[in-house]
Amino acid sequence: MRERIPITIASLGLKSVEQTAEIADGWLPMFFHPERAAGVWGEALAAGTARRAPELAPLDIFASPALAITDHPEQVLPLVKPQLALYIGGMGARGKNFYNELISNYGFEAEAAHIQDLYLEGRKDEAIAAVPDELVRAVSLIGPAGHVAERVAAFAEAGVTTLAVTPLARNSAERVALMAGLRSIVG
Repeated sequence: MRERIPITIASLGLKSVEQTAEIADGWLPMFFHPERAAGVWGEALAAGTARRAPELAPLDIFASPALAITDHPEQVLPLVKPQLALYIGGMGARGKNFYNELISNYGFEAEAAHIQDLYLEGRKDEAIAAVPDELVRAVSLIGPAGHVAERVAAFAEAGVTTLAVTPLARNSAERVALMAGLRSIVG
């Protein structure tokens, strides 16, 4: 039995992320973009960490990218787009959508606004099609093994300590194969 139950918080807003860095054992940000995360959350993480109790271990940062080790990423990228479109376009109201704001802060402001417009107009298929491949690639582990290895390194360099991947597979045998492939990549 554990003496203390670890607490992991899924937060995106700057004040929430700051508090997460101060009090939680883990942080689970959605749609983590390794190259842009510090620009969005760096100050909030630093401020919260500065107030972190010394008895707490360093913050465990989880990322949950989609995983597909494939020589044909163009066939898999579309599988991630419906979830991104739903969150960017359909979660919350115009002006009150944390995911839309996040993607805008990643540098996709025009794209996020367009996706939201389409989604809120009921044009979901068009919203899905409007999700940029560049965004999908940035928040996922999709591509040949060498590319996935580079992306894993980018996540680690950005401070991610735990990858909770979502294998994009049709059945359990393919999921097991993807996880084995990832294990061989990360060593």
